[in-house]
Amino acid sequence: MKTAAVKTPSPARALSALVLVALVGALPVGACSSSGHTAPSDAGSDGTVAETGPVDAGPDVPVVPPDAMPPSGAFCALPGSYVWTSQGAEIVPGAKTPPPDLSWLTLPHGFCAHYFGTVPTARQIRLAPDGDVFVASPTTTTTGGANNGIAGIEVLPDDDHDGTADQNITFLDNLPSVQGLLFTGGYFYYQDNTIIRRVPFNKGDRQPSGASEIVTTMSMKQASEHWPKVMDIAQDGTIYVTNGGSQFDQCDSNFQTYPGGVYQLNPDGSTSMVTNGFRNPIALRCETDHDVCLAVELALDYSWNEDGREKIMPVRQGDNWGYPCCATQNTPYTGVTYADTKATPDCSKVAPESTSFLIGHTPFGIDFEGGLWPAPWGGRAFVTLHGDAARWNGARVVGIALDPATGLPLPSTDLDGGSSGPNMMDFATGWDDGQKDHGRPAAITFAPDGRMFLGDDQRGFVVWIAPVGLMQH
Repeated sequence: MKTAAVKTPSPARALSALVLVALVGALPVGACSSSGHTAPSDAGSDGTVAETGPVDAGPDVPVVPPDAMPPSGAFCALPGSYVWTSQGAEIVPGAKTPPPDLSWLTLPHGFCAHYFGTVPTARQIRLAPDGDVFVASPTTTTTGGANNGIAGIEVLPDDDHDGTADQNITFLDNLPSVQGLLFTGGYFYYQDNTIIRRVPFNKGDRQPSGASEIVTTMSMKQASEHWPKVMDIAQDGTIYVTNGGSQFDQCDSNFQTYPGGVYQLNPDGSTSMVTNGFRNPIALRCETDHDVCLAVELALDYSWNEDGREKIMPVRQGDNWGYPCCATQNTPYTGVTYADTKATPDCSKVAPESTSFLIGHTPFGIDFEGGLWPAPWGGRAFVTLHGDAARWNGARVVGIALDPATGLPLPSTDLDGGSSGPNMMDFATGWDDGQKDHGRPAAITFAPDGRMFLGDDQRGFVVWIAPVGLMQH
């Protein structure tokens, strides 16, 4: 068992903060501001924060007034929840330990956010069948992460149901290259570099209850900089796993055979390609009410002036998405020719995407809201955007509308400056403040109870978000 190091405020400081919070609760609306928060004192020169546990709430955060209090029994009524009302972010008092300040976030009115726990370099979150939170924490260099992970998989239980993890328990260790996690069929599947392994999983397991076994070894060409293998299971029972291409892959006339793509795991332990033309398929999730899986693609870096765009695309047999030759259907990357024939690439057979993002906004995770949230957010695909590498511009969470009949994303893009209308809407913002002091949203998963869990691979915070009317069961 391993418990995360936590820097707890002294009792005097905690009491002082709570007193100030209570006093400020009576201030007028204009007294509540989320624009003046600075990085905690242990922030590094680049704005990142070491694993130090909670930072107490700032004294300028008012207590939730009675007319905005979530109903008794709601998740958002748990002490330490930050509730967004017409007055801004307001905290529910009574937490045993002052929570980290989350008032810098901006959520729609009627939603709350709650600190859950800390896992360094939190890159993937999955909920076990019994509700325990599992988090992958790699140490192999990652795209834009703090790279201070534990080389393992942590379990964050909440046995007292106060909305905050009780402790960190190491489920598996000695896994420097771990990201993909999956619970299915009585097993827990996980990535060990190029190997997909599994262990038997029984309800309540917080240590492996059986020996690990190899499911498959990804033997196709590997790109060391895009080592994550993420996986999910489709409605029809197919398990899919991703393989990254390289930033430096060279375009030639047989680019439709490139190994960057999505593969299916076969019953005999082999893999077969389903769809390719990917540079870095960083995330993959399947819907439960449609036989639809969506992959998240980080396309050619620095290609914003070459018609490049990040993409979300359905996993379909035989589709090619163009990399490393084509930015999109009928559009080669500017100036690119086949290395072998010198001809202009034929991009006519590249599959057309319906959802795209600016290069550098960096979509990083995706999951589906299961219908427990109110309109206009219910039933959407939610995507974490990691932001650009230098300034984290564009870091946020967006909700993508899905066709209720097919489950496919409705057309949307932020290539036009974000004017695609209700099909792509910003849901959570605030990471992109120019200071790099609030981390970067990375992992995302929805719990069966309706809460959205977010993982931050810079500060390592895991938080959950819920509508104020979502009740505990």
